[in-house]
Amino acid sequence: MKTTILLVGCVLFLFACTNEAPSKLAVSADYLDNTGRDDVLSGGVKMIPIETPKGTFRVWTKRVGNNPSIKVLILHGGPGFSHEYLEAFDSYFPSAGIEYYYYDQLGSYFSDQPEEPELWELPRFVEEVEQVRQALGLSQENFYLYGQSWGGMLAIEYALKYQQHLKGLIISNMMASIPAYNEYAASVLMPAMDQTVLAEIKDYEKAEEYDDPRYMELLMEHHYVEHILRMPSAEWPDPVNRGFNHMNPAVYIPLQGPSELGASGKLVHWDRTADLAKITTPTLVIGAQYDSMDPKHMEWMAGAFSNGSYLHCPDGSHLAMYDDQVIYFDGLIKFIRDVDVGRQ
Repeated sequence: MKTTILLVGCVLFLFACTNEAPSKLAVSADYLDNTGRDDVLSGGVKMIPIETPKGTFRVWTKRVGNNPSIKVLILHGGPGFSHEYLEAFDSYFPSAGIEYYYYDQLGSYFSDQPEEPELWELPRFVEEVEQVRQALGLSQENFYLYGQSWGGMLAIEYALKYQQHLKGLIISNMMASIPAYNEYAASVLMPAMDQTVLAEIKDYEKAEEYDDPRYMELLMEHHYVEHILRMPSAEWPDPVNRGFNHMNPAVYIPLQGPSELGASGKLVHWDRTADLAKITTPTLVIGAQYDSMDPKHMEWMAGAFSNGSYLHCPDGSHLAMYDDQVIYFDGLIKFIRDVDVGRQ
């Protein structure tokens, strides 16, 4: 995988796209070794207690594999989705020898779902991630934090406060500014839609009829299969369907807002574009050509980080780990290996 772009003042690599399958390592006995693990009986699952201003709750995690120097904690999107839509990692990380952790954030399907609206705040989620890190024993010698969509936002916030614990950082399909995301949706995505359909969608949103089957039908046909996952909806993989079915609106709507064509919740003013240079941890930004997020902005982000790289998925959308899978995982695994041996 060669590098093709170098931006002055930072380390920025644009991984070229190939049709080669991700390189694999034979799964060794060491990778399968559970010696000393306290999660063997549960198949790697651990329920971690989380202290919050509203009391103690538990979040669900699941470890796969064993690698002392590479441990990836996966932050799912939403907010309020579950880890399930990211289960494509099972097809690539084990053969690459990467130890990884699925994790359902508080309020998500496999974790506790307290009816405490005050808990759905970005700073509290950051402290939750730190408590999970401590409970799993992850450290600067081995800790890679991966965040997709909302998980990418959460990963940026975590790195700004706790980057001393990180070995590597991956921001997948997430812009560094919600105002910039809303502008991209308004100036690029919505004008490209069938305007009659867009008007009908906006009528449903104005009437707050978000649960109307017709509203979701229009979004699926004219937005989701174009910018979320570029496959016919009938062919969406089972993990993706489960992830959508298990979304918790009590978490999603207060933070993101009810509309699928822009953010309007508590996060509407979130913008970290001026702060990315403070993150010195080796960082990979993953963008996709047909994403609901602006790929040019995500490429810019890689240059704004002090030690950033950019992976572009030319056939991908918001879930590029499915619709541009080989390029996605090839670049992701290469980045992790490069950081592990000090090449990044």
